[in-house]
Amino acid sequence: MPRLRIGSRGSQLALWQANHIGALLRARGHDVEIEIIHTTGDKITDVALAQVGAKGGTGKGIFTKEIEEALAAGRIDLAVHSLKDLPTELPSGFELAAIPPREDSRDAFCSVRYYKIEDLPHVAHIGTSSLRRQAQLKAMRPDLDIHPLRGNVDTRLRKLEAGEYDAIILAAAGLNRLGKTELLRQIIPADVMCPAAGQGALAVEIRAGDAAMRNYLRFLDDPTARAATTCERALLNCMGGGCQVPIGAFAEVRLGGRLHLTSVVADPDGSQILRDSRDGDDPEELGKAAAEDLLARGADKILEKVYGRSIDSISAQPLKGQRDSNVHS
Repeated sequence: MPRLRIGSRGSQLALWQANHIGALLRARGHDVEIEIIHTTGDKITDVALAQVGAKGGTGKGIFTKEIEEALAAGRIDLAVHSLKDLPTELPSGFELAAIPPREDSRDAFCSVRYYKIEDLPHVAHIGTSSLRRQAQLKAMRPDLDIHPLRGNVDTRLRKLEAGEYDAIILAAAGLNRLGKTELLRQIIPADVMCPAAGQGALAVEIRAGDAAMRNYLRFLDDPTARAATTCERALLNCMGGGCQVPIGAFAEVRLGGRLHLTSVVADPDGSQILRDSRDGDDPEELGKAAAEDLLARGADKILEKVYGRSIDSISAQPLKGQRDSNVHS
């Protein structure tokens, strides 16, 4: 079997993910090596993620661009990403070869002293750099004092233990994968804090048309994870969103094989929150239908404020076209 080179970010969690995929490939007889690639998102650590990248703060590709450049240049054969970091529309020349079985997609409440959000005292200090988490926290508890929190999982947990925050919000998947659950106090239900599209899932990316590589990786692809995340990413794509916008999307395959999608768009200050919940059979159509309904109910105005410009200039199609038609590539 040929030797395969995996491109990955250098964080502890990213390397866990790359090594996990590497171990599965080694079990199939491949010789595997991992190349660490530093991305824009890794290099800029002194500002909130929502402010990194293009004007409007969508943050598209800030954790993937340099890895894709290495893939295009042939320095690596495949890339392993957190799916929520991957733009909903891949650049030309790449394809998503596999989405392995998904970890817990929900958010986790971590604290030294408190066991759930409701236990927090008035004006408690909460750490998160996610506009999505901030918005939903503020909608629940307008009194909370929310502060930016950057760094890898270890850094964030150290800051919590040092008393810089009363609590922090992290993805449950990262804590579970790294075995760092000592301060995990509450898994927040998706109907209370809707996760990011693709949260908890991995993405294995290759060069478009690489049939041999696609064949090697086929066994990694999980149909349930693929259907759920396709639905979530269809919603995000219809809204022109990246990984750092106040949009939540959580899809799950329920009994009978139907998909159930819960989604949220919220003002970062928590003053307005729009929710949608629906079932469907086609992942992309379900995501698009939810997005169109949320946009028609005022999500476009919320997102225009966040982006600082009209959503029409970010989306692949104008809003009117999205509302008038279910067809959106």
